[in-house]
Amino acid sequence: MRGIICEKYGAPEVLELVEMDKPELKEDELLIKVQAITVSSGDSRIRRGTKQSLPLWPVSKMVIGLRKPRKKILGMDFSGVIEAVGKEVTKFKAGDEVYGFCGKGTYREYITVKESGSVAHRPESINFEEAAAVPFGAMSALDFLRKGAISEGKKILVYGASGSVGTYAIQLAKYYGAEVTGVCSSVNVELVKSLGADAVIDYKEEDFTNNGKTYDIIFDTLGKTSFKQCRHSLKEHGNYVVAVFDFPEILQMFWTSKVGDKKVIGGIAGEKKEDLEFLRGLIEEGKIKAVIDRKYPLEQIREAHLYVDQGHKKGNVVITMN
Repeated sequence: MRGIICEKYGAPEVLELVEMDKPELKEDELLIKVQAITVSSGDSRIRRGTKQSLPLWPVSKMVIGLRKPRKKILGMDFSGVIEAVGKEVTKFKAGDEVYGFCGKGTYREYITVKESGSVAHRPESINFEEAAAVPFGAMSALDFLRKGAISEGKKILVYGASGSVGTYAIQLAKYYGAEVTGVCSSVNVELVKSLGADAVIDYKEEDFTNNGKTYDIIFDTLGKTSFKQCRHSLKEHGNYVVAVFDFPEILQMFWTSKVGDKKVIGGIAGEKKEDLEFLRGLIEEGKIKAVIDRKYPLEQIREAHLYVDQGHKKGNVVITMN
């Protein structure tokens, strides 16, 4: 089978298309023929491996690999068709169409996933490309919104509203009944409005921290703001939620958990099977949808990474296997 390997840190040119063996199927696993994957900002950061691209430096470097990537196959989310199942599998069968999140690396034509892992049947109302664009962004947005105590009637500001996590955060916050303000660049204002945002701020034209408005939740999906900047834009008992954070934010998470009514909240987003099932229901009901910016074939993985590196993608960048 074909796959992409990353054996050293650097520019997109370090990614190589190679032939590799199919993974061996264990008794509690599914063997999946991958149809589509995405190139996320996380994939881009891991590939670069530099201090500028990785939060929690140098701890993150020790986790992903000091001199070269510890896992040479990148990729997190996928959609595909089950080719075979292990003897212990009871809820899936060969031929089932699925989507999910895989920590083993999805930049290849076949992967194995535990039946108990983050995998679910593909929503019937969307295609493989759209399904692959759901797990990373939507599961992350859902988890962080819950951490921030999203609920009906709350006012939330989503910074980075046009990215993968941001586009889902807008839609999910509206599903929960919140009043949503999105922050993005001028070229993405209409997109963010179309996803349900009640108000949209062009960050090049207006600084939301100086407009006098306050929010119950400020969700920075990009790590571009700070608690110091945002605290006066938070209501009493408001939550500053960060999807990308470093040591200062960790200290603030600890400090604000003990002192004051405004909290800094972060952590690693969960990838739960039940969340995939929940999202599948919302997709089937038309409550949320995937936003796809560009599609590339596997052979153009370098071009896809180069585009993601620029930091201006709208929603998701999808790689198609066939």
